[in-house]
Amino acid sequence: GRLNADNARFLLLAVLIVLYMLCGAAVFSAIELPTEREAKERWEERLENFTRRHNLSRAELRHFLREYEEASVAGIRVDDIRPRWDFTGAFYFVGTVVSTIGFGMTTPATIGGKIFLIFYGLIGCAGTILFFNLFLERLITVIAYVMKSCHERQLRRKGVLPHNGRRGSGTSEADSLAGWKPSVYYVMLILCVASLIISCCASAMYTPIEGWSYFDSLYFCFVAFSTIGFGDLVSSQNIRYESQGLYRFGNFVFILMGVCCIYSLFNVISIVIKQSINWILKKFACKCCHRCQRRLFRSRRNVVMPGNVRSRRNISIETDAVNESDTDGRRLSGEMISMKDFLASNKVSLAIMQKQLSETANGYPRQMSSNSKQNGFSGGVGALAIMNNRLAETSVDR
Repeated sequence: GRLNADNARFLLLAVLIVLYMLCGAAVFSAIELPTEREAKERWEERLENFTRRHNLSRAELRHFLREYEEASVAGIRVDDIRPRWDFTGAFYFVGTVVSTIGFGMTTPATIGGKIFLIFYGLIGCAGTILFFNLFLERLITVIAYVMKSCHERQLRRKGVLPHNGRRGSGTSEADSLAGWKPSVYYVMLILCVASLIISCCASAMYTPIEGWSYFDSLYFCFVAFSTIGFGDLVSSQNIRYESQGLYRFGNFVFILMGVCCIYSLFNVISIVIKQSINWILKKFACKCCHRCQRRLFRSRRNVVMPGNVRSRRNISIETDAVNESDTDGRRLSGEMISMKDFLASNKVSLAIMQKQLSETANGYPRQMSSNSKQNGFSGGVGALAIMNNRLAETSVDR
């Protein structure tokens, strides 16, 4: 049933995600591990030279570096940066919380702040996800309206639809356009283009102001817009910028638009993935179905089969308990057919049986031929009557 199909889809998706994660882990490990080892060797060499030059204990220096790491968690950096917990910094922080980005550059250090974050994030994240879903609905509505208008214009150019809205030869086409919806692939393509345009424009703003390379800016846009939020690159962290107010407003707008587009794109891609999984399951089910049918026709010679061979078998424990016969090698039939299949495959027999029962009830029984009586064949009812009539005919011919 539907529950089994949903379970199969869920299991297949889980397996594909695990395989996808394993492949990603292998690729990232192969790319990043050599660089990590080189950086660690350079750091160990630099640390050794520093302790030797300044005659410091290596344990004391490591203790000092650990204290600095604790200070950096509280927002203290070597370079001058803007205050983390003034109003603008706090507003930037709550924006990363409710959008589920979570850069990690700013985190609450007090117990009260951590407790408040739990309840604040619970409601804020739920409300923002609802906003993204409503945004996706309206975005798809706009896309569908624009694409439908373009489709109608093309049909009018071809002469299929009337130009003045009058119904004529194109009535069926106009009726079909009433429920017309764009393909999910077109919507995905439009969202991809929109996300790319927003990312390119945002990167053109970040590159000169933040001092990043254009590729790093594109990388930051994807990490931020997809709400992954590593925190290795974070915008609007310096104390002063040229046109600071305008830049922070532009940063807010780009992040908002980018998150909405990427979130919508993820939802559309998930639909495509679901369709692909359904296609895989359908192909797998068809192969299994054909294989089972061949096995049935080879081994089950005395099985009562309905008119249409069922693609799925719901065999209970009782039917599985039927053993193979040792005398002739044939297995007794433990299968059952549904009433629907029985009626569908016996329409003619049931019609004859209904006619015979009606004649008998009205007192006009069908007169059997003398040949039938002589040969000892009774009339019968339904399929039995057909068999008896056929046997009577063959015996007369003889």
